[in-house]
Amino acid sequence: MKTLKVLSALLSYPTAELIAAHDELCLVLEQEAVLPKPHRKALQNLLDDLASGDLMDAQERYILLFDRTRSLSLHLFEHVHGESRDRGQAMVDLIKVYEDGGYSPTTAELPDFLPLFLEFASTRTPAQAIELIGQPSHVFAALRERLKKRSSVYEAVFAALIQLSQAKLDEDMIARLLAEPDPEPDDLEALDAAWAEEEVLFGPGAAADSCGKDGLSAKLRQARRPASGLEIAPGSGPRTTFAYSSNANRPGD
Repeated sequence: MKTLKVLSALLSYPTAELIAAHDELCLVLEQEAVLPKPHRKALQNLLDDLASGDLMDAQERYILLFDRTRSLSLHLFEHVHGESRDRGQAMVDLIKVYEDGGYSPTTAELPDFLPLFLEFASTRTPAQAIELIGQPSHVFAALRERLKKRSSVYEAVFAALIQLSQAKLDEDMIARLLAEPDPEPDDLEALDAAWAEEEVLFGPGAAADSCGKDGLSAKLRQARRPASGLEIAPGSGPRTTFAYSSNANRPGD
């Protein structure tokens, strides 16, 4: 599904190459036409906005939105696991999904980086892609609401993802995500609090489950088998679970 490649490009850091591909990306949206016209128009407006403005301004806007604002992070597991230890294993599991799908990322980004995730989804069959992007649809919905609040043209990308996913949104889960702190990028004190590192614990048993030979062996064994929610049934597409964890060790918990 080439439209997912367009969405991946739009959520990537703006570059001269992206702007130069304006006409090509618009053409893909129109030729594939998997999105209703209003959604295609909104995405074309975003492309027009990027192409008509100053590149450095577009890059600064991107950084303020997606790099400096934790609540708008494009790393999916940030919203799912926070800083809990489950996040590391989830990364391993997602890499395994990519590998099982014959996909080898060429970027140094973490596997849960949304543009990378969408790039992988674009290599699947339409049915597999729809199922895959449907898993984090509640995250997409929360990000869309936060961008809508900011009157950001990037809202169009998440509206398109929700439309494509055909998922039934879990309103309770979305509400829980939206209840997380959502500071503006110019509120430095609030941003520092949102990005604060969690406490590092020392002492007997503090790292027994994650360090040492036994802990490493357990992780390697677990990495070789599908984690809960990631089992791939014969003949079906890859499946990843993006369920919100209320036990995530986020700052302030």
